[in-house]
Amino acid sequence: MREDVQFDAEGVALHGWLYTSEGSSGPAATIVMAHGFSAVKEMYLDRFAEAFAKAGLAVLVYDNRNFGASGGEPRQEIDPWAQVRDYRTAITYAATRPEVDSDRIGIWGSSYSGGHVLVVAAIDRRVKCVTSQVPLVSGHENFRRLVRADFVPGFQAQFELDRAARFRGEPPMMVPVVDADPLAPSALPTPDSYQWFSETHETRAPSWRNEVTMRSVEMFTEYEPGTYLPWISPTPMLMCVAGNDILTVADLAIDAFERAREPKKLVILPGGHFDAYVDGFEAASGAAVDWFSQHLLKRATAPA
Repeated sequence: MREDVQFDAEGVALHGWLYTSEGSSGPAATIVMAHGFSAVKEMYLDRFAEAFAKAGLAVLVYDNRNFGASGGEPRQEIDPWAQVRDYRTAITYAATRPEVDSDRIGIWGSSYSGGHVLVVAAIDRRVKCVTSQVPLVSGHENFRRLVRADFVPGFQAQFELDRAARFRGEPPMMVPVVDADPLAPSALPTPDSYQWFSETHETRAPSWRNEVTMRSVEMFTEYEPGTYLPWISPTPMLMCVAGNDILTVADLAIDAFERAREPKKLVILPGGHFDAYVDGFEAASGAAVDWFSQHLLKRATAPA
């Protein structure tokens, strides 16, 4: 069963869904989850939540601030640290619900939020298990993989112009999330990004908008969630990396995984970044279900 919910996050109303676990007779182990860069919850998070609920987990899914059904200004701005704080607020809200066992909360994130959950798991010990799917681990390195070296000064000049304009009280500069031309200015300049966002907008998520603030891209380049990996232990961590990922580049994530301590597991998913939501969904969701079942569901029957 799915219920529409909302909760307050530092004065911003975050809207989402609460899935009740199937077959649960009391407070259930629960997963808190949100989407990645600019995406809204209708972009396949319902499929993951349904898979988790079928396995016996409750699930809290919400739209990030400034996006989708959630409140917040300026619209279409992505502040990674605000989103990290919102994950922690979502955990607090989940713990108030009678359907939720507050001692068995896990978190799931994908792409940009795949980086967020690494940070949250490292700093918030209420998290008992974490799954990070196709994660961003280094904004600095990833930006330089996505943007040609001779284009980087142009982006930096735009960051400076945007700062000056904001200081004068002008609206924030905007940039497309994706573009059909991978050499045109956009936040995610890969062909598979354009295809997935465009198709998913048409088929599942009409509320998604193809723009973010320029400052969102600047903050992306400053964000280094991979530095938190050594501090996640002893919380169990699963990292799912797409073998042909050219957006949150596979080799960066695999290298970062080596810096994490046990207990941990690495799963290499088939295909590219966005296959985890579509053609590779069974592999991606199955790995997460197995991990959460092992570390959250089985705790309920473990001896004291």
